[in-house]
Amino acid sequence: MQKFTVHKGLVAPMDRENVDTDAIIPKQFLKSIRKTGFGPNLFDAWRYLDPGEPGQDPTTRKPNPDFVLNQPRYAGASVLLARKNFGCGSSREHAPWALDQYGFRAIISPSYADIFFNNSFKNGLLPIVLSESQVAQLFDETLAFPGYSLTIDLERQVVIKPDGVELPFEVQAFRKFCLINGLDDIGLTLRQKDKIKAFEAERLAKKPWLTHQLIA
Repeated sequence: MQKFTVHKGLVAPMDRENVDTDAIIPKQFLKSIRKTGFGPNLFDAWRYLDPGEPGQDPTTRKPNPDFVLNQPRYAGASVLLARKNFGCGSSREHAPWALDQYGFRAIISPSYADIFFNNSFKNGLLPIVLSESQVAQLFDETLAFPGYSLTIDLERQVVIKPDGVELPFEVQAFRKFCLINGLDDIGLTLRQKDKIKAFEAERLAKKPWLTHQLIA
């Protein structure tokens, strides 16, 4: 998992409440047994004018010119600004995968659905909670100033605006530790690999019948 320490990125405003996970990554793309390749289909039904199916070449699709992520001024955005209850709906982990693989590193919203919120941290995506008034002001500034970027300092737990104003945010200590060090659940387990090997060796020495060997 990619480490998150300090990130500066262009902001894209998703001016909708209750954006659910089927809008983030529609159900037909969940057929894949891989964990990669979901970025081109992020917000597929909003992003394109033609129906999307797995395996399509994105360059052959008809982009919706009115959709925010298709507007040239937001090309390369890596911070998503959203309204309340972002990520509601089903619990699909593909939603943070798609956001991450598109290029987003952080989301700023007044509130999130619980499962999406938890899944984001486990996949290296930082969901930041700010007040509705703070988010509303960020929307106004993003729309008013092309190229509007924010700096997110996870260690200090602040969002830094272009004028230097800092907006503090809360993050649970363990989640912060995992993001700063780039540790998902597997990475956390592998930190104990020497202890795991030692335990397995000791267990087999005491209970050798647990090892099954073929006898020629």
